[in-house]
Amino acid sequence: MTPAPVLYRVRAYDTPDDPFAEDASGPGFRYDDDLGLAVSAEGVITTRGPFAAVAAAHPLAPVIDLRAGILLPGLVDAHAHFPQVRIIGALGMPLLEWLERCALPEEQHLAQPDYAAQIAAEFVAGLVSAGTTTSLVFGSHFAPAMDTLFAEASRFGLRLTSGLVVSDRMLPDPLLTTPERAHAEAVDLASRWHGRERARYAVTPRFSLSASDPMLASCAAVMADVDGALFTSHVNENLTEVATVRGLFPDRTGYVDTYDHHGLLGPLSLLAHNVHPLDSELGVLAARGAAVVHCPSSNSALGSGPFRMRRHVAAGVQVALGCDVGAGTGFSIFKEGLQAYFVQRLLGDDGYPLTAGHLLHLSTAAGAAALGLGDVVGDLSEGKEFDAVCLRPPAGTALDIGLRHAGSAEEALGKVFALAGDADVADVWVGGEQIASGGFLRPVSARGLSR
Repeated sequence: MTPAPVLYRVRAYDTPDDPFAEDASGPGFRYDDDLGLAVSAEGVITTRGPFAAVAAAHPLAPVIDLRAGILLPGLVDAHAHFPQVRIIGALGMPLLEWLERCALPEEQHLAQPDYAAQIAAEFVAGLVSAGTTTSLVFGSHFAPAMDTLFAEASRFGLRLTSGLVVSDRMLPDPLLTTPERAHAEAVDLASRWHGRERARYAVTPRFSLSASDPMLASCAAVMADVDGALFTSHVNENLTEVATVRGLFPDRTGYVDTYDHHGLLGPLSLLAHNVHPLDSELGVLAARGAAVVHCPSSNSALGSGPFRMRRHVAAGVQVALGCDVGAGTGFSIFKEGLQAYFVQRLLGDDGYPLTAGHLLHLSTAAGAAALGLGDVVGDLSEGKEFDAVCLRPPAGTALDIGLRHAGSAEEALGKVFALAGDADVADVWVGGEQIASGGFLRPVSARGLSR
């Protein structure tokens, strides 16, 4: 006998249609104030519609009424650094100085298994507490630490994509490897984790500054050996970095070409930052179907510069959001959405006029699509898995007051991005399994996970 679905009665927002599309119209989001969602035992949304109609179609199903809060699709963070959770908030330095003084010394500690386990627990808890259900995670330089991260994400059933970070120059010796060793360790890690439950492997050179041509060729070999692997790295973040890469690769047409030369760019490639792209580089990214991950709080904290979203959209380059912990200032994708809005406003006529619908799309469906998961998650449509976050702000807080007095659905969604933080994330589900309730984390069994 097929188990009865669970019915969720909700006020919900999502973005099944891309508000950045040329033919987009309306508010850019879908909103229902008394929505019914029937979720199967496998965690799939089987029916969506007015609650009364969905309830009539499933008279024996239990009902969970969440209308005291706001339901959104699970948030997607397309760029966060696993080893850097303890160095969030180091201000006043540009990228290369920050790496030397803060990030790289901390990352060397993950060679110690006990330390790596502590960091993995803190990192995964940070994602869940922020309402992030899917993440592309920049990993560690140490393979055992990567096993620890994948295992911890599995405890919560998170959709986590990550991989061994590889470099063969210009970093402290403990963080360096050889192309041969990098290939062997990556393939070994992927054999254990890629496609297991909801984990996937991402080939991850730190950046071309620290990865020579032989190392990038090794990364291409891993891509060939691991079917369905993703690719991620950094690009065009800081002007000094860009100039240094140009000197290291005099035969390349630009930073993007250091990766494209080795065939590393495609529809499952995500490059973080791209603050200072050439027009020709935007054309290459669009042609390859690669995505750029905008990390606005990090770009501001490190003084990297404003992200030119209008140029990316005009060129047809996909854009997603990332918190970039630890140069970024926290795990909240709501905060990144707000910072993205601020940056575009400050650019004036050169900025992209982001609305609340754009921010929700960047935080959910855009990231899912960039990660190749657009047919699985990203919105609350029938056939998608039930990844969701319910916001219930504490009584008397600015968000609580703002939502109670919002004059429209669009105004309320705008207030979510202006005011929401971790304290407002009450409940989190991945694939129909609740992994946070009332602000408390709830690890789930990994048995039976299909993705």
